[in-house]
Amino acid sequence: SFSAPVTDHDASDDCGAVILGNEDNKFWYDHKGAKVNAVRTRTLIEKADIVVVRFGDKYKQWNAAFDAGYASALGKSLIVVHDPSLTHPLKEVDAAALAVAQTSEQVVDILRYVIHGQLDR
Repeated sequence: SFSAPVTDHDASDDCGAVILGNEDNKFWYDHKGAKVNAVRTRTLIEKADIVVVRFGDKYKQWNAAFDAGYASALGKSLIVVHDPSLTHPLKEVDAAALAVAQTSEQVVDILRYVIHGQLDR
């Protein structure tokens, strides 16, 4: 089975305040959201056999790098996906990964091979 991050940015930002109560101070508003998101993310990473972290124009968030580091610290098999233009800034993340892909299709091919032992030639 597969799980994915919450890609509804507003829901991700607002989850703490909506669930636990509003905050007037933006720091505490964001803090609540980060904590609730951390419960979800940590739980899913800890349960995962393989963690795929995607970077790009829409995925340059610090939290993606943090999640990659967390997965690596747990000894999870890590696949990183990014454009070649991000190779230098992500060199440490890439060094921790077992595979560095440039496309989603490559990730699918890696998973097909890992799960089924099949190459798509």
